[in-house]
Amino acid sequence: MVAHRTIMNETTYDKLLARLRRVYLLESVAGLLSWDEQVNLPPASAGQRADQSGLLADLRHREFTVPEMGEWLDGLEGEDASLTDDQRTVVRWTRRDYDRARKLPAKFVTDRAEHQSKTFHAWAAARKADDFASYMPWLEKTLAFAKEEAGLLGWGERAYDYHIDLHDPGMTADRVAGLFDALRGPLVELSESILGSSRQADLSVFRGFPNDRQREFIQSVLEKIGFDFTRGRLDVSLHPFCSGDAADTRMTTRFDPDNPLDALFSSIHETGHAIYGQQLPLEDRFNPLGQPVGMAVHESQSRLWENQICRSRPFWNHFEPLFRETFSEQLSAVSSEELYLAINAVHRNPIRVDADEVTYNLHILLRFELEKGLFDGSIAVADLPEAWKELSRDIIGLTPRNDAEGVLQDVHWSGGAFGYFPSYCLGNMMAAQLWYALRDDLPDLDDHIGAGQFAAIRDWLREKIHRHGRRFDTDELTRRATGGALGPEALLRYLKERYAPLYLG
Repeated sequence: MVAHRTIMNETTYDKLLARLRRVYLLESVAGLLSWDEQVNLPPASAGQRADQSGLLADLRHREFTVPEMGEWLDGLEGEDASLTDDQRTVVRWTRRDYDRARKLPAKFVTDRAEHQSKTFHAWAAARKADDFASYMPWLEKTLAFAKEEAGLLGWGERAYDYHIDLHDPGMTADRVAGLFDALRGPLVELSESILGSSRQADLSVFRGFPNDRQREFIQSVLEKIGFDFTRGRLDVSLHPFCSGDAADTRMTTRFDPDNPLDALFSSIHETGHAIYGQQLPLEDRFNPLGQPVGMAVHESQSRLWENQICRSRPFWNHFEPLFRETFSEQLSAVSSEELYLAINAVHRNPIRVDADEVTYNLHILLRFELEKGLFDGSIAVADLPEAWKELSRDIIGLTPRNDAEGVLQDVHWSGGAFGYFPSYCLGNMMAAQLWYALRDDLPDLDDHIGAGQFAAIRDWLREKIHRHGRRFDTDELTRRATGGALGPEALLRYLKERYAPLYLG
């Protein structure tokens, strides 16, 4: 009987994996179309791309919700005792995703995908023209889709919880609010102390850095820290992002000749995402064993590389000579200490992606409050520009000059990615905890970084995070990797240890 059950399970399980592979390949094609839309698509071709996106969403939905999927899951769940732990992981997550997908009508899925494709272009045009009014009806419809989706899945009054859970399974708005409340006061106090310091970085030294040489330097850095260009590439887009998987990883950045650090650190940030993707189990990329836990964990990987590792003195002890060689004329009058202070500059900035790591999380707290208001009805889409300005004054300490550097600055809402923003701050918390655990396990970490040797870091991250896929949720993975629950304490400790000596010493 046991042997019979094992054979039956293996056969059924193989069918499940084969179907998941088909579904995933459709997702990857849709991902490439989305990447192309932001990197290469001719402006007049946007209408056809919306139709293509809608068709692929429909095909993926139909492939995933066939009745056989439910039958296979029922059979495997009925034979749970004969499954391995890994098989249970695949069945558990597939059941969750399958049950949700079945509740979404195919027309809803298609219409939403087409709308999101069109809305990206509406957002890009509105941002360029500083014209929120033209974007407002698109965003209102996007929000309506988001609320309808949550309602179809039975979340009702907890629509925002659904979207947070979509990006970070198990998280809720209340849990996030508790973590953010514990962070806000100490973070504001620290940032005000630093901003009030008489020692400030001079960013005016960065002028006239040719884009082609920026790209040359960035590629050298990314190759050294571990991005595999044989399985990925770096391009240019309006808003930097990373997409793809272990087999094909697509990253983008943007260049400004008067702000070379923007392209560098945005590229490193996306490379943190990419290294996570490239180090997930390649053979399991079609199923939960080879897929990321959620966006907080993903952001912990990008922020760890961007900030803790690549803004450190050991990192720049190694890369400063190459940076100076690449930009000898531009840096001739800039001392090493001035350069390092500029790399770790702290200043009020209305733009989230340009914010330093001390004030960055305040930008996330702002967006979290706005998203809560959008979903509980206390903020209408039409009121967003003024609500943004008011919260920016209250939380960040400045008022955006216009909507382009306020409510229109981020791409996320154009794609319906409500609930994503909290992941950045949660990821910063986890990154700081990982940093201290990494230092404990690798006492000579600074020597590795200073020598430009990053393999030990990648191996540690693979062992602690990447190899697990979706076996554990964010909280459990954090505990296993760092020995403690996810919280703000390590982040506050790290920020004080990194920035107090620079500005308050």
